[in-house]
Amino acid sequence: MAVFEWVRFLVGAVLLLCGLGTFLIEMIGVYRFRYVLNRMHAAAMGDTLGIGFCLLGLIVMSGFHITSLKLLLVIIFLWFSSPVSSHLIARLEVTTDEEPEKHYRTADLKTVEAELEKEGEE
Repeated sequence: MAVFEWVRFLVGAVLLLCGLGTFLIEMIGVYRFRYVLNRMHAAAMGDTLGIGFCLLGLIVMSGFHITSLKLLLVIIFLWFSSPVSSHLIARLEVTTDEEPEKHYRTADLKTVEAELEKEGEE
């Protein structure tokens, strides 16, 4: 029985460390990117994955009972709510941006095809 508890502890610790590593990479991405939409993408992806790993680690460490079910429901809620909320904030940023040509450009299909043909000739 003690071996099973040690394995459960080690698996939970590895999942927690993966979650903390994801948070560290997310934090670096948030501070390194210059544009707000790139920062939001790094934050949303890292947030969802990092919290998922950390809560899975806590589920494994605590054992499988009603608390584990509650943590699983929190993971499911965050899995759906975090991307949706970051998408809505990103849409707000795109629609209220005062200088869109500074951050991104719009192109129609003919412009993209002409650029691709020009690159192919070179």
